[in-house]
Amino acid sequence: MTSHAQPQRAALPTGKLTRAARATLALMLREMSTRYGRSPGGYVWAVLEPIGAVIVISIALQFLIRVPPLGSSFLLFYASGYLVFYLYNTLQQHISLALTFSKPLLMYPAVSWIDAVLARFLLNTLTGIGVVAISMTGIIWWTETNTTLDLAPILGALLMMAMLGLGHGTLNCALVGLFPAWAQVWGILSRPLLVAAGVFFIVEDLPQNAQDVLWWTPWIHATTLFRQGVYPTYQPDYVSFTLVMLWALIPLFFGLLLLRRHRQDILMQ
Repeated sequence: MTSHAQPQRAALPTGKLTRAARATLALMLREMSTRYGRSPGGYVWAVLEPIGAVIVISIALQFLIRVPPLGSSFLLFYASGYLVFYLYNTLQQHISLALTFSKPLLMYPAVSWIDAVLARFLLNTLTGIGVVAISMTGIIWWTETNTTLDLAPILGALLMMAMLGLGHGTLNCALVGLFPAWAQVWGILSRPLLVAAGVFFIVEDLPQNAQDVLWWTPWIHATTLFRQGVYPTYQPDYVSFTLVMLWALIPLFFGLLLLRRHRQDILMQ
């Protein structure tokens, strides 16, 4: 009787995945306790900071503009632009410092550089989405705005900004590690982004040549898509998910490539 050997399946690296998940979770818990556990109020300040910025912007600009470009509430209009951009800005800032923040732990073999980047991405994405949800709910209740939110474009816009924050933050993490002066350069270059993201206006109110230029920038697409979910009558036709993903994935690719090749040089600085 002839016995046939059963083909052996390749064993999945479950042990490595489990260790990576544990390392990522440990880094997330460490950052939560470090950033929010040492100050009074903790996570409360994560919500109050963007809301405070929206209130200041609304009060300042309502003296210059009689009515907001969409709706009747200045607070809701600027919140719909600022909060989604705040998610991107917070993500890219924290991810760019991922290796610096976790440098002592990266000396252990069980913790890798990708764990540090992933931990900051997951924690700050979840925190940012929570801040957006709480802030928008509070603003709609406070302004007594009769609006029905469309979650599909809102979630799509948050995904866009999260991927942009991951891509730009990862590339900046490598560049800052290799060239520390890049942090100051990026700080200067990124200052106009709050305006380029369309926080203070809608694209349709701009001249055609300005619209053509802004279409090639990714932030305006995410801001516009978020506002589409807040204002049911606002239906822009120029939002491109593909363009935004190219702006996110290309920097992410080069950032991961640089970190993989030069991570030791960065950690030794």
